[in-house]
Amino acid sequence: MNYISTRGTAPVLDFEATMLTGLARDGGLYLPEHIPPMTQAEMAALAGQSYEEQAWTIMRPFIGNTFGDDELRGLIARAYAGFGHPARAPLKQLDANHFLLELFHGPTLAFKDFAMQLIGQLFQAALARSGARVTIVGATSGDTGSAAIEAFRGLDNVDVFILYPHGRVSDVQRRQMTTPSEANVHALAIDGDFDTCQALVKDMFNDFKFRDGVKLAGVNSINWARVLAQVVYYFSAGVALGAPHRPVSFTVPTGNFGDIFAGYIARAMGLPIEKLVVATNHNDILHRALSSGGYVTDGVKPSISPSMDIQVSSNFERALFDAYGRDGAAVAQVMDELKATGGFHISQGALEFLRDSFASGRASEDETRATITRVADATGEVLCPHSAVGVHVAQAHLSATPMVTLATAHPAKFPDAVEAATGTRPALPARMADLFDRPERVTRLSDDLSAVQALIRERITA
Repeated sequence: MNYISTRGTAPVLDFEATMLTGLARDGGLYLPEHIPPMTQAEMAALAGQSYEEQAWTIMRPFIGNTFGDDELRGLIARAYAGFGHPARAPLKQLDANHFLLELFHGPTLAFKDFAMQLIGQLFQAALARSGARVTIVGATSGDTGSAAIEAFRGLDNVDVFILYPHGRVSDVQRRQMTTPSEANVHALAIDGDFDTCQALVKDMFNDFKFRDGVKLAGVNSINWARVLAQVVYYFSAGVALGAPHRPVSFTVPTGNFGDIFAGYIARAMGLPIEKLVVATNHNDILHRALSSGGYVTDGVKPSISPSMDIQVSSNFERALFDAYGRDGAAVAQVMDELKATGGFHISQGALEFLRDSFASGRASEDETRATITRVADATGEVLCPHSAVGVHVAQAHLSATPMVTLATAHPAKFPDAVEAATGTRPALPARMADLFDRPERVTRLSDDLSAVQALIRERITA
């Protein structure tokens, strides 16, 4: 299996090089040259298997010769051994034909753990084999950073630098990034929003002298391995609800588009997904783009669902690549326009493709709060604000086909918003009970690429 860039001019890579590279050297994102299909019989055989067995079957064709069969099984087993639920991604029924997929039973209580715990194992195995050392740099709106730090903390051949927007993540999210004591992890609070942090990371990758000098690697959802790991829980949920013999729909609260793009890949592999619904908060650029065809940034407005406070959705580029007929030059042109002017217009043919692939909706702050209250009263299920955005948007798309809304984080990660909606403050799991007693270690920096690069060089040398 080979991988190509969405912008068409970067080298074609195998899975290992794609994983360790992250962002392509032409600024694009890597995608497989083709999507390996699953037969109905192969899909039906997933029923009753453990999550780890399903993950091996679904991911194996994408990985090529990078890892042997037994080695990959072992890496997957270690990745999910620390999850707090034996099903890893359990389904809960909210209403007739409406289900919640709980993706918050990992070490940092967010869906990012499904990908990050696995990518940590894959990186460790690949680097141990080669003896190489890499510097991982990532931007986070809250959950990716803590998941990355948890996955890579203490590893011998990895330094991890996570950039997060100062004052724009929850206290729990921040402390999950700033309290680990291992010397190889570094939390950097950047003055700005998530898009500021993400732009700094992309600029570092596009500075080839710096990139090669510190052996830069990326674990944001720009990394294909992240998307691939997330494909698994779409199959897990779909098969549990009757696939391949019965269609299923998914609603996904998303800001950076990676989580719902994993569902797009699952459908391309053959999972009978009737609807893929993009759910946004009031930072609704994805909903506006799918509705109007205009992808126009207008500034990030803080919300009670901060992990979705994004205006530049990196993984949308992967969807655009297919929408423009895999024409890398066309994608590069609209991405250049976005960087230069803050927006672009999607061509009519590409927009029709995207509308055939995705539906969308948005939830206001009041609607999000009301959904947390309503669901808690009706079912006893306590939603985090992001999951509540998904549940609210899903209501407009319910039908005879089972709808699965992805619950992306544990409510205790956002206790203030949940308490305001329910009157009860959600407690952290026992293993995190002392989180607010642990000392923090963080460096605050301005939106200055050279300053961030200088700090990274200094910390690596030290």
